[in-house]
Amino acid sequence: MASSEGRAGGHDKTALDEIELAGELMIAASTSSDEKLATEQIDRVLLDRVSAAVPGQDGAGRAAAAG
Repeated sequence: MASSEGRAGGHDKTALDEIELAGELMIAASTSSDEKLATEQIDRVLLDRVSAAVPGQDGAGRAAAAG
């Protein structure tokens, strides 16, 4: 198995973030009873992800941004 040590990790981190986001959206879609996710549901997944990445963000701004 090849090792990625020694390579610049910027692209790998971005790719992993995109894969994780796609996974979170797929999970949200699979738990939805609708045929496709509503914009509000997608926003909730994205905003939850942003608030988890920002230290001190408690999600209070999510309601204002979503509504």
